[in-house]
Amino acid sequence: MSAATGAVTDALRELHTRYAGVDEGELAEYIPKLAHADPGAFGLALISMDGHRYSTGEADVPFTVQSVSKPFVYALALSLLGLDEVSRWVNAEPSGEAFNAISLERLTGRPANAMVNAGAIVTTALIPDTPVAPRFGLILDCLSRFAGRRLDVDEEVYASEAATGDRNRALAYLIRSTGPLPMDPVAAVETYFRQCAVRVTALDLAAMAATLAHGGVNPLTGDTVVSEPVAAQVLAVMATCGMYDASGDWLLRVGLPAKSGVSGGLIAAGPARFGLATYSPLLDPVGTSVRGHLAIGTLSHRLGLHLMYNPALAGSTVTLVSSADELPAAPAGKRERARRERVAVAAAQGALDFTAAERVLYALDEAASGETGAVVLDLVRVTAVDTVARAMLRSGLARLTADGLRTAVADPDGRLREPGEEAGAARSFASREEAVAWCTEAAAG
Repeated sequence: MSAATGAVTDALRELHTRYAGVDEGELAEYIPKLAHADPGAFGLALISMDGHRYSTGEADVPFTVQSVSKPFVYALALSLLGLDEVSRWVNAEPSGEAFNAISLERLTGRPANAMVNAGAIVTTALIPDTPVAPRFGLILDCLSRFAGRRLDVDEEVYASEAATGDRNRALAYLIRSTGPLPMDPVAAVETYFRQCAVRVTALDLAAMAATLAHGGVNPLTGDTVVSEPVAAQVLAVMATCGMYDASGDWLLRVGLPAKSGVSGGLIAAGPARFGLATYSPLLDPVGTSVRGHLAIGTLSHRLGLHLMYNPALAGSTVTLVSSADELPAAPAGKRERARRERVAVAAAQGALDFTAAERVLYALDEAASGETGAVVLDLVRVTAVDTVARAMLRSGLARLTADGLRTAVADPDGRLREPGEEAGAARSFASREEAVAWCTEAAAG
């Protein structure tokens, strides 16, 4: 396992181990087929803006997307119709009520937002329907592009949902009675049921969340699924409304745009940073996965992921990935250059947080490929390293050492050292050239 993959996956595995034994919560028995889910299933997945995938547990176990589909169908409606037109039919205000409540605006009957069932039914109905491009075909294609692969429908769950979905039908008729439902209530709800029965995995959901976090561009495929303004609008509604009557507490404590579903799926997005998803079907009274809530909350706190924190600037962290013989200060002698050829160098700059550290670790992995015998991490131009990034870099360097590589750090300010520690995780030097020289001498020996 690489330094980068190991450091991030270890964090997910620790959370899986910590919360896998939690048996609080109930299965969503009001949809009979969902009551057959394995209550012990628990998977976590994270996808970075560079398309790096991390997972643990049952991250590839299929389940139905349910309400986690809502932000993505809302994104489709915004893309096709625009914010002003969609807002004529569906508001964007927190309801403070449960997912299946009658959250309708007085006089107009407009649903409070697109995350509650009433608003989601209207949003689904807004998607154009033509013989050439059927409504559900557009929805399934949209969800598939967000996931980065072709998705399908669990017909048994769809049938189970359709057989027991009278409350949603009642909502649709109530909305229609006041005006804002642009199609037959029965047809609207049947399409909505089918949308909720689309089959996904936690890894799929992480890709979908990462696409929103990446400004509408799927980091796995490079496909621009929606525009950046649409992605931002969807994330805004997720942040304020995605967790229903627990949205305020979630944003206060976890600080990430999120959406839950009664099958046990839960997504969270760190704008310009990552997409995160969990799967565990035991639900709390609000309809959110108990283990998923605990895991994402802990990860946000531990890694400093809250939206209101000030993250390091993305995209400018890694400044060099090279071998030592290609550096400007490399000697001209053939023998000396051959020794330095086996010394890999990666340099970083700026303030390092979780996202920046993940990029640096991947740079180390890239630098350490082939016949490399030693690795130098240059932190001379790094201005700050938070506690999460420090732990990740130390773990990554330790893995490289365990793999038989000599590791050194150009760290004149001791940013990788823990408080009170005299020596860091790797041999430390005041400059890059000193670190390279030490590694080259070892290669010569």
